Amino acid sequence: MIASTPVARWTWGDFVEGVDPLVRCLADLTAARSVPASYRLALGEPTFRLTVSEAGRPAGVLFQGELTAGGSVEELADTVRTAMRPGRIGSVDARSTVVGSLVNGGEELSAEGLFDLNASVDTNFAMVELITYSDAWMPYDLKGRAQSAVYEANAPRLEAVLAELTRVLGSDMDPEDPTYFGTPTGTGVVNRLEQDGTPSDSWSRYEIPRRYDAFTHAPGFGRIGYHRSVTGDVRYVPVVDGRGVLGYLWASEAEPAASFEPVDLDDDERYRAALAWLDRLRSAFDRGLSPSQALTELTGRSLDDAAGPLGLPELRARVQGA
Repeated sequence: MIASTPVARWTWGDFVEGVDPLVRCLADLTAARSVPASYRLALGEPTFRLTVSEAGRPAGVLFQGELTAGGSVEELADTVRTAMRPGRIGSVDARSTVVGSLVNGGEELSAEGLFDLNASVDTNFAMVELITYSDAWMPYDLKGRAQSAVYEANAPRLEAVLAELTRVLGSDMDPEDPTYFGTPTGTGVVNRLEQDGTPSDSWSRYEIPRRYDAFTHAPGFGRIGYHRSVTGDVRYVPVVDGRGVLGYLWASEAEPAASFEPVDLDDDERYRAALAWLDRLRSAFDRGLSPSQALTELTGRSLDDAAGPLGLPELRARVQGA
């Protein structure tokens, strides 16, 4: 299972003096990424987002862009310097989301969003950070179910990566604070436990509510796109996929508001399909459509064919109780 927030995080840090922050950051990230790659926990061409900030002006950006780690570190640094604005470098930050492979049932499967691998350097300190979003290294999955085969196949790979990163980076590893899902250790991740010692169902407690939040709260503190909650009535249309009702697209002119009420947030594929309807609504908003116009255009139904009016709290209660 892949969570939308970190399952566990480890850092390696060193005080530095008299280093080139750009070269050191690129070297750290390149060296660090080679470690999970050697265990097939990082696949494909290494790409990352690099930000170079100006000394004395943390908000001043000298360079920001996506890069592919081809060639030597020095060649890559020269490419960045050629594209930089004039100014003295204060700090450099490189961030990479890693696609890797997991072993499940004896089969190696590609997994997106397995890790974030980040490196940052300023004039005094250099740090590398490894974040995992997967439960494959844990004896129990995020729902608290035993997964001995998955754990035995993948946990030794993470343990080896952590040890090798410590050797390659030449600094001590710090397992960071526990997350909602697990507690990092020097060799892997352990599950959160209930007071009676049973593994926690962190997925239902934390991941599902976080996923649902995207459908009830617009980004930008509610200022971007249509409002996604309303106290009054809405008109709504069921949206169907190959497995039945995916959810309900709804609209209200009173706020104005429009969103999608998903039926199944537990299944990753259906969750992504539901999120796509939020993207379609955002596109309709950007084109200046009213909520009702968006509802009719996206569903191909006239407003008279839409169900309702019905209070949004009642619609949500019906969906959650189904």
